[in-house]
Amino acid sequence: MRIAHVVVTLLAALMAGFSGTVLLMRAQWIVQALTDYRVPRGWWTPLGVAKAAGAVGLVVGLFVPVVGVLAGVGLVVYFVGAAVTVARARWYSHIPFPLVYAAPVVGALVLGYLA
Repeated sequence: MRIAHVVVTLLAALMAGFSGTVLLMRAQWIVQALTDYRVPRGWWTPLGVAKAAGAVGLVVGLFVPVVGVLAGVGLVVYFVGAAVTVARARWYSHIPFPLVYAAPVVGALVLGYLA
């Protein structure tokens, strides 16, 4: 179970880190999406930093479990909030995207609990 936990946690960290990086780098496709969802421009950097910090926290959590749990819970809340934001913008076909990013984080939390 420990190997599965490490692999899923690293996958979750990689995905969250990628998501935070493209937001901080202002990739055109993410800028367009955030504009479509009416996310205020002033929130973009803090949101990107939050995702990147969550990714780092997941990796640190492999050595300090409480940090990983806090990072995981924070990322799940973040991605559920993103799904709500997408729904409020009425882009219903885009709701699965933040949930795809949340799924490995939930998996890492569950596997960490079981390990």
